[in-house]
Amino acid sequence: MSSSFKQMMDKFGLPRLTIVLFLVALMIVATVNRLPTSMLLSNSLVRIGMNGVMVLAMVPSVQSGAGLNFGLSIGIIAGLIGMLVVMEFNLAGLLGLIVALLIACVLGAAAGYLYGQVLNRVRGQEMMIGTYTGFSIVSGMCMFWLLAPFRNPEMIWVVGGKGLRMTLAVDDSLAKILDNLWRFEILGVEIPVGLLLAFAFACLLLEVFFRSRFGVSMKVAGANPAFATSCGVNVDKMRVLGTVLSTALGAMGMVIYCQSFGYVQLYMAPLMMSFPAVAAVLIGGASARKATVWNAVLGTVLFQTLLTIALPVTRSVIQGDISEVAKTIISNCMILYALTRKEGDG
Repeated sequence: MSSSFKQMMDKFGLPRLTIVLFLVALMIVATVNRLPTSMLLSNSLVRIGMNGVMVLAMVPSVQSGAGLNFGLSIGIIAGLIGMLVVMEFNLAGLLGLIVALLIACVLGAAAGYLYGQVLNRVRGQEMMIGTYTGFSIVSGMCMFWLLAPFRNPEMIWVVGGKGLRMTLAVDDSLAKILDNLWRFEILGVEIPVGLLLAFAFACLLLEVFFRSRFGVSMKVAGANPAFATSCGVNVDKMRVLGTVLSTALGAMGMVIYCQSFGYVQLYMAPLMMSFPAVAAVLIGGASARKATVWNAVLGTVLFQTLLTIALPVTRSVIQGDISEVAKTIISNCMILYALTRKEGDG
């Protein structure tokens, strides 16, 4: 019994066990300080659902051998464009969300194809080149946001009559569509069923893809390019396919994020959004060469739950509002751990 328990602990990993114990300690402190634990758990579930697909986007990129997708900002931009088009034409409800997802998917796949071609030419430096490619695209799109031909008065600057505002409120007909879909409450904890089902559905589709012929070929190409080539697998095409899937998932993940967050943030807001996604999948047990859907799910749960619970607990222990400082410290420390973790470490 002790042997099987030790094997289970070794598989789960000491860092993840430490984070779980830390979460338990935070919940105990929250209970002692009479914080609304049901609200903290409800917010944690929402954050898991709204960020999960963007973390999931890391998996096909790693599996194909292209490394962690630090250029996820490219897909995020595609998702923002999908939301803006829907808001421009005042499409409402579930229809508007589906149209935004379709536009984001198409634009993300097209951008991912071009991005994948770039990564094939910088083999071995994908993560560094991806980071600066994402930074460049976000900066370049600042000019597009000012010149884009959008005419909806709720989206453009009042002075001058053109150029998109920095932060746009998602219309009531688009906000929290998935969050409120089949939502129910249990013991005071609100369960956003639609949002969590969307994340679960994306995980299921990706897992089914990895069991298909193309998915197996992609995994072989990422794990052993020489063996894959000898088997007749085009490694470069598999790397591009992985990047296309990653960027498209990032685009659709951004649409889900925006409808849950209630705002569309433009200009430099997407600049660093790839880093928490990278950190989450690594904390879930992935590495720069190996990642699974389970790593994405576990990492999202640990990362987002810790961020959600730690801030109010810290505020209750230290009198005064230091939420932004605490959020920066916690986020950056977790990202630092994730990015400096050696492959094979727990």
